[in-house]
Amino acid sequence: MNEPVITQLLTRRSVKANALADPGPDDGTLELILKAGGRVPDHKKLTPWRFILLQGEARSAFGAKLAEICAARESYASDIRLEAERTRFTRAPLVIVTISSPIDHPACPEWEQVLSAGAVCMNLLHAAVAAGFGAQWLTEWYSFDPDVANAFGLAQHEKFAGFIYIGTAQETPADRGRPDLTQIASRPTIPFEA
Repeated sequence: MNEPVITQLLTRRSVKANALADPGPDDGTLELILKAGGRVPDHKKLTPWRFILLQGEARSAFGAKLAEICAARESYASDIRLEAERTRFTRAPLVIVTISSPIDHPACPEWEQVLSAGAVCMNLLHAAVAAGFGAQWLTEWYSFDPDVANAFGLAQHEKFAGFIYIGTAQETPADRGRPDLTQIASRPTIPFEA
């Protein structure tokens, strides 16, 4: 048994985005994290996902766009709310925007491709932690907003799978309760005789 891998799988915890600080991954480490992200089941090798990397000034630029969209949607939005949107992507030094981009293929249903994009997000989290960083996978309101999708250049068939915030953890998150396996795992009763 590979003890370090099992230990990471059994102890992984998300670090809240606003508890992530500089430094973020350097270019070499980021490349490894992205490569690990892509090592997921991918029926028919379609690569039905892609990445947009928010670093440096791009975080503020897209945050300004979020605030603009929020103000247009919510005329009652307070200055505090709009400032939170403006600074949303600056909570961590790196945000990997993971896009689910399914491809029409007769032998690979869209659902499988969407699941593959979710697996990418999980691999990104594990790779970030293995590289010594904290990370959090978020899908806040902006993940479901069509104007935000347009701002990021998503095609009509694409959706945000997740915004993966990565940086140096400023806190160690406490563990939380986990599902009781007796409540979620079962063995079927065979409905016929052999």
